[in-house]
Amino acid sequence: MKAVEFATESGDLPRRRMTATEEIFLQLRSDIIAMKLTPGTKISEAEVAKMRSVSRQPVREAFLRLGELNLLQIVPQKATRIRKISHSDLRNTRFLRAAVEVEVVRIACDVATDESLQEISENLDEQRLAVEAKDANALRSLDYEFHRLICVAADCLPAFEAIAENKAHTDRVCSLELADTSGMDEVFEGHSAMFEAIKLGDVHTAVEATRYHLSHLDETLAMASEKYPDFFEA
Repeated sequence: MKAVEFATESGDLPRRRMTATEEIFLQLRSDIIAMKLTPGTKISEAEVAKMRSVSRQPVREAFLRLGELNLLQIVPQKATRIRKISHSDLRNTRFLRAAVEVEVVRIACDVATDESLQEISENLDEQRLAVEAKDANALRSLDYEFHRLICVAADCLPAFEAIAENKAHTDRVCSLELADTSGMDEVFEGHSAMFEAIKLGDVHTAVEATRYHLSHLDETLAMASEKYPDFFEA
């Protein structure tokens, strides 16, 4: 099976090898989350295999993994499609994310080191530049990293891994939000408020800022459902 080598930070020796299945899975997952592949779009094993110059087996395995995440709708003998965004999945994911992230923020207020706060601050500087440049793709990546860094600051990285495994549908809605300039501003402002409270060790304000930031998903979902009704299912 075809594999891809990734260099170490020094660029000398391969750090790890990624299989064709892993590479295809990650690329398709990224394209689905970024809404480059929109809900309802047909997708073919044969076409992906031809595009990637691989056999159909690694593509089939990648499709199965995406199906387990409810990102693909696979029906034997029928067309495979990008699964529509589920309101039910969003509600469950949002509840779990809020419950976990609020507790992470509480801990970060107490244990965050100067080094971890500096990393978050640098991330926010990059976010500001992305907003000014209206670069939604950059902000999407920095948003992901921002929430990961808060978990690092709280010494609760496994909490972020648990969130990340279950929030693909939320990320798709966030991609719709970041397509709008005002949405980019709101994301940055929400992150800034969270960081300032964590830096001051102000648990109450940090928790409220986190809840307020995550609540924007409800408004975004309502607007997106109205604007793109064909992207959603019950």
